[in-house]
This record gives sequence, structure tokens and C-alpha cells, in this order.
Amino acid sequence: MTRIVTTLVTGASAAIREATIRTMLDAQLSTALILEGLPDGTSTLADLAQANPLLSIIRIAPGCICCTGNLTMRVTLNRILRTHPQRLFISLVSAEHLPSIRQFLLQEPYDKWLSLT
Repeated sequence: MTRIVTTLVTGASAAIREATIRTMLDAQLSTALILEGLPDGTSTLADLAQANPLLSIIRIAPGCICCTGNLTMRVTLNRILRTHPQRLFISLVSAEHLPSIRQFLLQEPYDKWLSLT
């Protein structure tokens, strides 16, 4: 089994995070995005998802995914892992708990599935 290359993205706003992700996307790879929070306005990624069947975008409510949103993150991540994308981007509203989130993703069962960049 090939591990899924996973990138955590943080930034001051949803627009900045989404613009950053957009620059890293490869239209030839199946890619899943977990975007925490709602876009600041029009999402720069929405048009890409409609045009590219290899791109899947899932939005989750804002809230710390290692604390209050842990169950939501687990369910979302488990659903994505069933499709086994080649790339995964996780956009986080805040970098405050980034070490905890990285630790969460490095534990079983995710340690066997994900390769954090």
C-alpha cells in the first residue's frame, strides 16, 4: 500500500489557505481536501472541483480538530481513506494546536496510511 502524501496548511484566512493549496494541486493526481471552516467569499477551489473528477473537497465546521472536532475529523478522514487519494491536503483555521494535530495523524491507524509533508 502506498502512503498518501498529506500536507497540513495553515494561514490567516481561508482565501490564503485555498490559494496556497491551489498552487500545489496536480490535476493528474486524485486529491482530497479537508477544509476547516467556511470560505471568506467565493472559493478559488470550487471551480476546480467541478472541472476535475479527481478532486474531492470536504468542508468541516471550524473548531479544533484535535479537541472538540476530533470525532468529525476521524469520520471525515476515514471516509477519505476508503477512496485512497494520491494526495491529501488538510487546511486548518489555526496553527495553535498543530503539534497535536500532527501527533493525531501519526498515530494508528493513520500512521500506516499517511505520509506527512
